[in-house]
Amino acid sequence: MHSLESVTDCEDFIVGCLFMGTGGGGDPVDGLEALTAALDDGLTLGWHHADRIDDNALTAMVYEIGSIAPRSDDHADSLREVRLGVGDVVGDNAICLAVRELSDHLGRQIGCLVAAELGAANTPGPIVAAAHLGIPIVDGDYSGRAIPEEMQSTPFAHGISSDPLAAVDRWGNTVIVKKTVNPYMLERIARHIAIASFDEAAIASTPLAGRDMKSVLVPGTLSLCLEVGRACRVATEAGHDPVAVALEVVAGWRLFDGVVVSKEWEDSGGFMIGTLKIRGTGAWEGHVLRTWFKNETHVTWLDGQPWVCSPDLVTLVDPRSARGFTNTDIGEGDEVSAVGMAGLELLRQPDTLRNGTGPAYYGFDVPYVPVERLMQYAPRLGQHDSA
Repeated sequence: MHSLESVTDCEDFIVGCLFMGTGGGGDPVDGLEALTAALDDGLTLGWHHADRIDDNALTAMVYEIGSIAPRSDDHADSLREVRLGVGDVVGDNAICLAVRELSDHLGRQIGCLVAAELGAANTPGPIVAAAHLGIPIVDGDYSGRAIPEEMQSTPFAHGISSDPLAAVDRWGNTVIVKKTVNPYMLERIARHIAIASFDEAAIASTPLAGRDMKSVLVPGTLSLCLEVGRACRVATEAGHDPVAVALEVVAGWRLFDGVVVSKEWEDSGGFMIGTLKIRGTGAWEGHVLRTWFKNETHVTWLDGQPWVCSPDLVTLVDPRSARGFTNTDIGEGDEVSAVGMAGLELLRQPDTLRNGTGPAYYGFDVPYVPVERLMQYAPRLGQHDSA
């Protein structure tokens, strides 16, 4: 079992989740607070290699769903407390309650949790929930990055339905979705539950036997996040380039260095959707990178031409620490390095690209070109070599 034994471990883990989170995956402040509070409570935080999970154990995917857009709490508080008559009665226990509700619905004990994605809140949340429930969480996830929707997950790519699901919000509302006609409707229904709950819903879904979970799991990703974060910290303390060191760990590329000059966004349909414009610096002086995000970053353009796109990963990080920015927090004037990593091969297949993971799915008439092919031309563009 790999474990987080100190605040430093927790901080390193958050940095790794941000690096893999492509601008989404939740608030790192919330994620770190959840981890350190669990340590203060004496809980053991860690994860188990997939081989340690019984093939017959019932597993469930858990996550929080909603827009990552900044919230105007005054209006929401007034609406909840005055007009709707609700208050926070669940707090941070929503994931645990969702797991229990799904277990009750199925009439079977859930014996293992799986993180839906890699993100600074949406990975710590399942780890803490597993510790509170006294059950293991597996070292892996179902996306290899942060994602906005069900359709970017490995169960979807394998044709596995994620219903039934249980949804619980911090106000105490509980919903069981017994059956959906397809994954697109499951995503839509779950998203609307989150919208009705002020973007505060926890989900437990995708009940699979251990053997089936292992067949769709992206293994080792929780350990990878800790390794990346630890490498960033050690490199920074030693005066080395933490971005270059982190890219060695993940076999990625330094795509661009620059300064954010504009940010446009809207909160729409349960997502934060927007664009960033980044003016190049250093080797990239005179070039412009634009990114489009739907919670996470999915489409980029270099000097107006389509460039690295989902399902490959693009994360904007602080060049001094390699700590990733979320699309919630990044703003004009931030100095960034854009880093790229190859997405899962499963999610790069033609059918999957068309149906859920590629730029066309997000509404862009942009061809998907694997990041490693694009990087073959990096030296000609004046870009840093791949790590």
